Amino acid sequence: MGLHQHNDTGAKPDNLVSHTGQTRDGHPLAFNHAPAEDLRPWFTWFSATDATLPDGAELQGSMLNDLPCLRIMFGGKSRAETRDGTVPLEPGIDGGAYYFGPHSRAMQITMSGTIKVITVQLGPGAATAMGGPAQPDMIDRIVEHSKLVGHGELARRFCPDDTPDKWLAALERELRKFLGKFGARSPDPITQAFEMATLRDPTMTLLAFAEDQRVTPRTVERIIKRDYGLPPKQVLRRARALDLAAALMGVAMEDEEAELRLRYFDQSHQIRELRHFFGMTPRQFKQAPHSLLRLNLEVRQARRIEALDLLPQGAIQPWRDPSAEPNGAA
Repeated sequence: MGLHQHNDTGAKPDNLVSHTGQTRDGHPLAFNHAPAEDLRPWFTWFSATDATLPDGAELQGSMLNDLPCLRIMFGGKSRAETRDGTVPLEPGIDGGAYYFGPHSRAMQITMSGTIKVITVQLGPGAATAMGGPAQPDMIDRIVEHSKLVGHGELARRFCPDDTPDKWLAALERELRKFLGKFGARSPDPITQAFEMATLRDPTMTLLAFAEDQRVTPRTVERIIKRDYGLPPKQVLRRARALDLAAALMGVAMEDEEAELRLRYFDQSHQIRELRHFFGMTPRQFKQAPHSLLRLNLEVRQARRIEALDLLPQGAIQPWRDPSAEPNGAA
């Protein structure tokens, strides 16, 4: 397994300049890593994005989250096409915090200005375990964090001028204080097992998974719909599409790419699925820059690699340019 792959996707980088890492062919990436063990399984991955667009420029793209996440944002202006219509995100210099529900398909988003975003992905089933919003109600939605918790103080606990590693260290401290104050029961073990299965082999059948867990398929249906907001077959279908998309944009392990493509019956099946989730064919998908979506999907692949132990601990993902890693990231 090579640690220095170079996947030329054919797409040209756009004018988004990242200060938190980039691929070997120049596409922007986020600085990201797993949380400390004591924060799992409630929180599953951290990322920080610090990027800029030229004055007057606007970046149109999309994102596709398989898990709910909390994002602390500073500066810039964004608008997202959600289940509730167009939602403006204008945190200003003081910042704002937003809860992003999981997505049934790619959510269109437009950004301008400086993009500073600190993200924590909630673990599968964690929102349910911590008394958060019902996941079926949060599919394809974005809600201000203050409307969920009754205050808007979270963003004030971060300094927008800090380095990415300091942002994520501060995030760990805040989450640790939260768990210490309010506590939380562990997410459902069936949900956690299902998450590992979606990362390892999303072609599995619901019946095989249920038998492995020694429960009925109906029990799996109920638990997964509660904790993911979607039926298990749709969660698996989305996982296959996310892995294929990551391979097409060059942020998947090179020696896995053929296997990720073979999860589909044929080329027409790939085309149909990519159109469903991303609104374009594989050829169109590979030629587009996808700056925002790549930031999003690369984080998921990093989480997947860590969960499946595909790289030595501490090794940089092979698609990342080591010389572009932010200060303090090593």
